[in-house]
Amino acid sequence: MLFRRLPILLAGLVFLAGCTLASDSPSATKNTITNRGSDTLVNLALAWAEAYAKVNPEVRISVTGGGSGTGITALINGTVDIANASRAMKPEELEQARANGIDPREIVVARDAIAVIVNPSNPVDRLTLQQVSDIYTGRIANWREVGGEDRPIVRVSREVNSGTHVYFLEFVLRLGSKEDKSIFAADTLLLSSSEGITAEVSQNPNAIGYDGLGYVVDSLKVIAIGEDADGPFFPPSVETVNRHEYPISRDLYMYVDGDPQGSLKDYLDWILQPEAQAIVASLGFIPIL
Repeated sequence: MLFRRLPILLAGLVFLAGCTLASDSPSATKNTITNRGSDTLVNLALAWAEAYAKVNPEVRISVTGGGSGTGITALINGTVDIANASRAMKPEELEQARANGIDPREIVVARDAIAVIVNPSNPVDRLTLQQVSDIYTGRIANWREVGGEDRPIVRVSREVNSGTHVYFLEFVLRLGSKEDKSIFAADTLLLSSSEGITAEVSQNPNAIGYDGLGYVVDSLKVIAIGEDADGPFFPPSVETVNRHEYPISRDLYMYVDGDPQGSLKDYLDWILQPEAQAIVASLGFIPIL
């Protein structure tokens, strides 16, 4: 399987592309870049920072996770140079940022697919978007309702601060409808990391979960998804995302304050070049080039 991404790191982990710890304030020196946010992006951001240390060893890059909401809040508060996000900033976040004198600029740095995963012992291998929505809202509660065994469904999700959670809520549970106010079933297990989801689904034959494509491991079964019951059904992959066949895919973002300058601009320009985008592919994401 293509997806060889390192295990997701703890939210507090810091990588330094250099030898000196960065200050809590952004751009503590002209050659220090602070980068915080999405746990989906954290390993990719770490890999970029490590590679960039060889390109420009004078620049120090600190990377931490914590979720998209955490990174965006830090940008709004002016305490980071880059906020990583696996969702777009919300209108109220943009408004709050501008009220604080921050002018968020959005940069698409990669693309991702959200894989729906089950235990390998589960005979179900395909679902429609509507069925996934019905499972997570609680309208479908037993695997026999979607062609499986007579077993209760255990729903597993990322926690609410996760951009992956927000994306899944808006575009899977609510199927992209602004009028739909569906929410996750009350008994959904909310877990703080991709590792937690992988562990629960691997150990529980009744579980269903979702995660970024690159975090899927061989011990999990990936569900093919169809727009409707007539199909066709497609598994998530670089190819099916680029051909617009797999329906649960998204852009991944970096947000900065205003037009980047100096070392920050050089770093962001490098991320969009083939060398850095090759790292995107190697970690199971979809390059934008």
